[in-house]
Amino acid sequence: MAILIFVIILWYGGLFFQTFFLHRYAAHQTYTMSKGVEKLTFILTWIFQGSSYLSAYGYGVMHRMHHAYADTEKDVHSPKYDGNLFKMMWKTKNIYQDINKKRIEVEDRFLTNVPQWKSFDLFASSRLSRVLWGVAYAVFFYFFATAWWQWLFLPLTFLMAPVHGAIINWFAHVYGYVNFEVKDTSKNFLPFDFLMMGEAYHNNHHKRSGNPNFGGVRWHEIDPTYIVMKILNRLKIIKLKKVSS
Repeated sequence: MAILIFVIILWYGGLFFQTFFLHRYAAHQTYTMSKGVEKLTFILTWIFQGSSYLSAYGYGVMHRMHHAYADTEKDVHSPKYDGNLFKMMWKTKNIYQDINKKRIEVEDRFLTNVPQWKSFDLFASSRLSRVLWGVAYAVFFYFFATAWWQWLFLPLTFLMAPVHGAIINWFAHVYGYVNFEVKDTSKNFLPFDFLMMGEAYHNNHHKRSGNPNFGGVRWHEIDPTYIVMKILNRLKIIKLKKVSS
């Protein structure tokens, strides 16, 4: 039981900071927050993503490129141009690292106000940090796993963020339904997003990329992350930007 609870905490904790901080803040800036809260959110993202930590800078820039070039040859991840899921994710990893290490030239329009904490990212993205998290996960499994099959979840804890990315970047461009006709293959992967905290409403998001609410088009499209954001906004921890309806 402890292992399942641990995996669920890592799944939803890491996913929340991916969609709340990396996606809706770093990439799309759907809200603002103070520099102090921003630094705290960097740290919390590292804690919950652990060994698969993604930097706000690398993710933010890469995701903006995805929207600009969605389902074209320049797209950083597209089932339309990448042969299979694994090729797409390997390509995504390489582009992400090239952006982070500034090995490729990036257009200025993708760089505007992307948050970056260079010294922290240098540590959080380091091999040492990833190995230490991996060891911590393995130790937890050693002490709390009560059946052999529970060890099958261990690789998932190492690669949580890439798995989250694969679900949306591949499956939400292949399977699902659409509310809006757009120029790409984005789809709403789930009618009720119990799994991806609103990220599965991908067609909605591609149509309204500046809207912090990824759901809300149909009655059943409830975006859990947006609910949390509204609470944080009311508590004045963040400030949601106004968007046209």
